[in-house]
Amino acid sequence: MADGVRSLKSPQLAIIYLEQVPQRAAGVLSKVIKTAIANATNNLKLEGDRLKLHEIQIGEGPTYKRGQPVSRGRFHKIEKKTSHITVVLESTTQEKALNVKKGEQRKSNKK
Repeated sequence: MADGVRSLKSPQLAIIYLEQVPQRAAGVLSKVIKTAIANATNNLKLEGDRLKLHEIQIGEGPTYKRGQPVSRGRFHKIEKKTSHITVVLESTTQEKALNVKKGEQRKSNKK
């Protein structure tokens, strides 16, 4: 999902693109981009129209280890993986990059 958004320079275009995509990760990434825009406008007093995507990073987060008891006294391991999403926005009037939002998202992979 992030690869499709990285080529778009405007965060508003990225949100429109992500709303059209049926994958579940698109909703989470859209929410993180909206939060980054809100942080830039409210906390740093930047104009939302002049922001552009500088960088999107998705890294591996901690893994929650759970399990499911099954027959004959055995135990199936379930790993709930998470990821860290970082969106860096850049103002077109100011040339410095602003690290605005870090988020954590939970995946539903069972192993």
